[in-house]
Amino acid sequence: MPIFDAARSPRLEAPRHETVRQAALNIGEVLSELKDEFPRVTASKIRFLEDKGLIIPQRTSAGYRKYSASDVSRLRFILSVQRDQYLPLKVIKDHLDSVDRGEAPAALPGGAPVAPKAVNNDMAEAVERKARSVSMAELQGLTGASEDLIGELIKYGLIEPLAGLFDASSIKVTKSAVQLAGHGVEPRHLRQFRTAADREFSLIESIVGNELKKPEVSARARAAEEAQEISRQCLEIHEALMQRAISQLDR
Repeated sequence: MPIFDAARSPRLEAPRHETVRQAALNIGEVLSELKDEFPRVTASKIRFLEDKGLIIPQRTSAGYRKYSASDVSRLRFILSVQRDQYLPLKVIKDHLDSVDRGEAPAALPGGAPVAPKAVNNDMAEAVERKARSVSMAELQGLTGASEDLIGELIKYGLIEPLAGLFDASSIKVTKSAVQLAGHGVEPRHLRQFRTAADREFSLIESIVGNELKKPEVSARARAAEEAQEISRQCLEIHEALMQRAISQLDR
């Protein structure tokens, strides 16, 4: 995946999303631009991102927010890496702050590309590919999985098609399942991961549950951000324990 090089690309271009207009948008129009890729995004989520300093829209003389095409591109990038790479907002903000200062930070964890304030065309296309749900045939083409393997993954609850389409998480799971099949690991062996994920989510849900009960409109956004951070730490523990166990193999 191409990584933005500020030295080689002094001119930033707006992404090739046909619906993004050049005129300033109000928050309702921004939601319309993003709803196909991010159906769960809300006005309170966008305001929450503003409160966290990740996006700073212009204001009219009357105090109303106005979002440029670059603001929409920036929002699209933030929402994409948060969803697809499970990164906490602090990591994303530190990264974008570095880019805004004209620095050239390394790619984000998980292979996410470097993002300038106005996303360039290659990056916009990469984000769009990751955001778009795919059909069974497309899933097979992207992952090399057979129809039988995909059927088994569905059977054991590891991927879940919605209206016949598969999202980014299904693509990730299927790619890993194809690689594991080469080691003799079948979908039935992977049920324990679904069970473990369900248990971990129950723990996270119990922790953020009180936040969800609060009346503030940004409560759900705060709860989601806290859940992302807790999930990230759980994964760190899981990886550390696995590495410790694996290190015993060659002793």
